[in-house]
Amino acid sequence: MHVSRRRLLSAASLLPAAAWAQGGAWPAKPLRIVVPYPPGGSSDIIARSISQPLSEALRQPVVVENRAGANGNLGAELVAKSAPDGYTLLLCDTGALAISPSVYPRLAFDPSKDLRGATMLAYSPHLLVVHPSVPANNLKELVALSKQKPLNFAVTATGSAPHLAGVALERASGARWQYVPYKGGVQAVMDTVSGQTEILMNGMLATLPHVQSGKLKVLGVSKRTRMPLIGDVPTIAEQGVPGFESGTWQGVLVAHGTPEAIVQRLNAELIRAIRAPDVRAKLAGQGAEVVTMAPPEQDRFFNQERARWAQVVAQANVKLE
Repeated sequence: MHVSRRRLLSAASLLPAAAWAQGGAWPAKPLRIVVPYPPGGSSDIIARSISQPLSEALRQPVVVENRAGANGNLGAELVAKSAPDGYTLLLCDTGALAISPSVYPRLAFDPSKDLRGATMLAYSPHLLVVHPSVPANNLKELVALSKQKPLNFAVTATGSAPHLAGVALERASGARWQYVPYKGGVQAVMDTVSGQTEILMNGMLATLPHVQSGKLKVLGVSKRTRMPLIGDVPTIAEQGVPGFESGTWQGVLVAHGTPEAIVQRLNAELIRAIRAPDVRAKLAGQGAEVVTMAPPEQDRFFNQERARWAQVVAQANVKLE
């Protein structure tokens, strides 16, 4: 059978890539970490904390790129549809990925099929905070106040984990919130700091500095146990909502089909970077706990989170186009 010289050359050009995929040198060029939210949020803080140690370990530049929009879906889609070669990483709040399939019926990608985990990195609980002018010092007082007049609740993004945590808290406590949606956590926080909105639930990592400065008042933490870092603030579960727990889980994912050897290398180097003493100490000082997982464990966690949040979405009837 006749085969053209052009086709032979084309096939030959694929041989280095095939050989590389089977165990050749990786990485051979810079990596990028896509953060699908604006700068300054929890995911962005963690991405920039690990980019330098990861770069040093891999001996390649590691660039953090913010691709915000649609509650993280735009950046996630970019990674999901990228070449499965380990050079494009997604670092995001995994709650958003677990929630999106239930909230966005026309989602352009399937997080469970188009992405796979490399490792979880950190967890920080949500803080329930209010502007200092709000005359409530605990959840009970806040609920009573909201029944007199619905409070403006800043939503970091419609369908986000903080949004649905607020919905779950509203339903469980009998409170009444008026939701004000934003395109990212940073603006939601700053508008609550300025008093344009009155109440917020958000990841501790991005919210704690404003509590420490006195610009926000914390009424509860969505963790099983109290946190000495914020003093003697009771958990939400202690304040009449038994079992209530939510938080921000940051993890790294790659496109489905990325070679197993690369996923395992990323897992090892990302864990080493997040566990570096200076990085761990920095995150701990802001309320984030380093939590790492093997790729299969992370994928199972996503599946569990998807099922859990699907129930909340159904109850709240939150749907977006």
